Amino acid sequence: MNTYKNPYDLKKIKEGHKLLKDFKYDPSPVIKGYTEKTLYINVGTKEIKEKNVPEKMKELFTGGRGYDIKLLWDAVNENTKWNSPENEVVISSGPIGGTTQYPGSGKSIVMAISPTTTLPVDSNVGGYFGPYLKFSGWDALEIQGKSDEDVIIFIDGDKGKIEIYTAPFEDEDSHLVSEELTELFAETEKDRKFISTVSAGKGASNSLWGCLNFSYYDRRRKVARLKQAGRGGIGSVFRDKGIKAIVCKYSKIDPNPNQAVDLDTIKDIGAKYHKELHDLDASQNDMRHVGTAHLVDIMNEYDLLPVNNYKFGQHELTPRIGTNVWRDKFSQGMPDGCWYGCTMQCAKGIDNHILRTGPYKGDSVCIDGPEYETAGGVGSNCGIFDPNYIAEANFYCDTYGVDTITFGTSMAFVMECYEAGILNKEITGGLDLHFGNGEAALELLHRMARGEEGFPKIYGLGIRRMKKHFIENYGADAEFVNSIGMECKGMEYSEYITKESLAMQGGYGLANKGAQHDEAWLIFMDMVNNQIPTFDDKAEALWYFPIFRTLFGLLGLCKLPWNDLEPADNGETDEPAKVPEHAQNYTDIFNAITGLNETNESMMLRSERVYNFQRLFNFRMGGGTREGDKIPYRSAGPVTNEEYLSRQERYDNQLVDKYGFSAEDVKKMTTEEKVKIHREKRLKDYDDLCTATYKRRGWDNDGVPTIEKLKSLNIDFPDAIELLSKR
Repeated sequence: MNTYKNPYDLKKIKEGHKLLKDFKYDPSPVIKGYTEKTLYINVGTKEIKEKNVPEKMKELFTGGRGYDIKLLWDAVNENTKWNSPENEVVISSGPIGGTTQYPGSGKSIVMAISPTTTLPVDSNVGGYFGPYLKFSGWDALEIQGKSDEDVIIFIDGDKGKIEIYTAPFEDEDSHLVSEELTELFAETEKDRKFISTVSAGKGASNSLWGCLNFSYYDRRRKVARLKQAGRGGIGSVFRDKGIKAIVCKYSKIDPNPNQAVDLDTIKDIGAKYHKELHDLDASQNDMRHVGTAHLVDIMNEYDLLPVNNYKFGQHELTPRIGTNVWRDKFSQGMPDGCWYGCTMQCAKGIDNHILRTGPYKGDSVCIDGPEYETAGGVGSNCGIFDPNYIAEANFYCDTYGVDTITFGTSMAFVMECYEAGILNKEITGGLDLHFGNGEAALELLHRMARGEEGFPKIYGLGIRRMKKHFIENYGADAEFVNSIGMECKGMEYSEYITKESLAMQGGYGLANKGAQHDEAWLIFMDMVNNQIPTFDDKAEALWYFPIFRTLFGLLGLCKLPWNDLEPADNGETDEPAKVPEHAQNYTDIFNAITGLNETNESMMLRSERVYNFQRLFNFRMGGGTREGDKIPYRSAGPVTNEEYLSRQERYDNQLVDKYGFSAEDVKKMTTEEKVKIHREKRLKDYDDLCTATYKRRGWDNDGVPTIEKLKSLNIDFPDAIELLSKR
């Protein structure tokens, strides 16, 4: 459990509540995975209302991310900004969400217009909130408006009531407010596991990077643990609306919570998967002991681990933050699933960490993670190989409501700019931001979270806006900072070196939300295994995997059980990268819940429809074209002589084998000449890849879905056709 020097005053918190609005309702039962109702709350006007789900919406958008995107589309217009009152935070699970017999079925998907990208952004998250929301009677929750004071929304699915309270005395930071509200709204100690909260801390209030923390009560550790909807700044939207937290209570989980048509089939599929986990996990990725942190060693081995702002792909000090270190730090022997029945249990935690810095210095806390992305982002990418620093940064990012990927990638960019002489101590407020300085990195995080003026405010704007500021105010070379600032569409890159994987460059650059790996993680297929050698092969992969992975968001699923554990005979299948047995499981479970008779192909059509609609939404908001798909050059190749020389033999050989220069010509070239040639060739390759992928996706040559494509997917709504007709 957490222990604090200054414990909170629950009596004061409760007395400070003032009821602003209450709403009684009869919870709609979940039948075949759906309640057929959505909940609308306007925190500005305090309006609360129940909305029926139109049959057409259910048919075309399935649930989860699909419901989110349709509700958000209907709520905003092309002029909506991230902080406009009409922007919404939309949360939905999906028809499989809350299933307790198959791992990874507890996800929520959150959407809003993003502060960093200005586009619709989706983010998925574990914890209990999504299933509890659905079982409380709601297929989705949409929150609109802006409150002039901090409020808490309480959804009581047991009693069928919704209340909005003022929240003057709750702490803002998530590790505290989640515990306070779990204790406050639970009637008994046993009740705490029936409470889930959504919150964002002071870092979300004072930056554009805000994440949302979804809690679940760990009854063994006796602490409300946190999972993050991290990408795109949705937590900043949440705090801008004046929401301190949402609380959902539901205690009536039964063995068939989705009222599936065929529960026995789901049990059989789940039992087979549980056995695979038992038999194979330890010899594959060992998710139950180290979670995604196992990737640190693998990425380092293959020269794919980001080091010093993606300059390099490995480092001799990596073992200091490698798998064995995290295995020792993570508490073992405790169930670590973030939803009931998830036997993958990859939600690792560090117990009894004594904080060394910041406002909670000296407190003993439970840290959720770190995940691989955090270890690579705040650690190696910043040249910091100290696991205690990584754990501390992980904790503070989480409780402040700051995305660890954005924090780490932005810090790495700032550190390179500091070493290049663009920044100095006068600009940074006295901070020495050389690579490797974890103390200075944490101090900048604390200053940003406090909302300090000057460089902390600039830093909290994200890389896209920092690049512009550095060019306009500090005389930075535009080509250089645009090449090393690792963002696309305004979203900071996650933690993989993509220089030698053209397909993975496309996975980042062509992703709807921005540079995030959860659409198409193709780096091993492309670079390591050479399974997709041609442009057409890569374009096919960039069609299939983003659409297949969209399915997880529609259904309420975590993607990790799909391919972080593989059946023993998966390598013998025709397409092992698709893990066909597990892909089939999702179709079979969907049919077993809903009573439908979908095929893998028809499920893909559901995903393709939503994926194309999100691209159209991007276009509506001023993006969604080839221009927005451009990537920073460091994603494609070496920017500096230092980078080139670190892999000189590889790059020299590519000039001969790939680009047709003679070995003698290469010997005569200067490093600057080689860097220039690689840049021209690699950017041309990326542009050609975009062209091939747009064609495969059925888009025009600028990357916009055509009217014919919308018609083929039955999403040729009048407002969509009008939008495209204006082109």
